[in-house]
Amino acid sequence: MYKPHEHFSIPDDNQSVWKYMDLFKFLDLITTNKLFMLKNILAITGKPGLYKLISRGNNMLIVESLVDGKRMPTYARDKIVALSDVSMFTDADDIALSEVLTNAGKKEGLKAVAMDVKKASNAELQAWFDQVLPNWDRDRVYPSDIRKLIQWYNILIQAGITDFTVEGEAEEEAK
Repeated sequence: MYKPHEHFSIPDDNQSVWKYMDLFKFLDLITTNKLFMLKNILAITGKPGLYKLISRGNNMLIVESLVDGKRMPTYARDKIVALSDVSMFTDADDIALSEVLTNAGKKEGLKAVAMDVKKASNAELQAWFDQVLPNWDRDRVYPSDIRKLIQWYNILIQAGITDFTVEGEAEEEAK
């Protein structure tokens, strides 16, 4: 399949090539919205909402708000976290945010949460979260964390992002 070249070595059959993708897989990713997986969705400390990673530059990232679509640069001084790196405390092990969002999607039917999180009492938030993640750690997960989760979930739903799996998780589930 590969022809020898004086400057390049022939890759192993098991070696992954990440830069290039099969056209049919690319088209499938576009039609199923899986290009918006949680690895490209960012939360930036001090800025409201969620952001989609658009491009990388020297010492900065270009991000686009999922709320209003405005683009802006973020720099190394900004604290940025990908949603794929966020997890929630449970009584056993921590659980990935993607699983929590998937559970919320099942509970809400992939529609926005109707509860007004700013006016909701702590008891209402905890009752909602009991249905999403029954074994959550009540000592380490605060009502403010549940509010943030609901806000993020609503932003993702309103942006049309309903597949909350992370690329590596989706591949593991397929096996």
